[in-house]
Amino acid sequence: MSGDGNSIRILAVDDHSLIREGIATFLASQSDMRLVGEAANGREAIHQFREHRPDVTLMDLQMPEMNGLDAIIAIRNEFQDARIIVLTTYKGDVQVLRALKAGARGYLLKGLLRKELLETIRAVHAGEKRIPPDIASQLAEHAVDDTLTSREIDVLRLIAAGNANKLVADQLSITEETVKFHVRNILSKLGASDRTHAVTIALKRGIIEL
Repeated sequence: MSGDGNSIRILAVDDHSLIREGIATFLASQSDMRLVGEAANGREAIHQFREHRPDVTLMDLQMPEMNGLDAIIAIRNEFQDARIIVLTTYKGDVQVLRALKAGARGYLLKGLLRKELLETIRAVHAGEKRIPPDIASQLAEHAVDDTLTSREIDVLRLIAAGNANKLVADQLSITEETVKFHVRNILSKLGASDRTHAVTIALKRGIIEL
């Protein structure tokens, strides 16, 4: 994937047209960058990537039809050298980790676009990885944490939706005692004082989404 001359060819993926317009405006003033495509969801992103083969893709995570994480996985499966920067409002370390494991090379909070977008694009295009320092410190802080099992995450999602233990048990076809066992493990692993605290932590870290 080579640029046209010295121009970095960019694909912008976000379900908010204002964000895409803002990115287009930033890029229009740069002699070394060119916006070659736009997409409003993950499916469009894959199609646009195949068509334009951009040097750098800016990918939102929360989108309808197909989210950014699934789109990153699909694009990287097909194009292993794809350079993708995640754009998001979420700082959760678990969400960051999922994106990096999927193959993202950069992670940028939307609130910092004006300040850091251009520099991040150039760095990732040059082969670097870019993660904001506060997010990197979060990743380091939780690196040795016990991760929740998929069943514990299922329990936590149902708790977050306001279900009592009996309803959680019914929906997962397990006993109430098993639910209580999972809840104790969840509280311990997250360092939470109660169920509400556990849900708050899990949402903040991107373990679950509402």
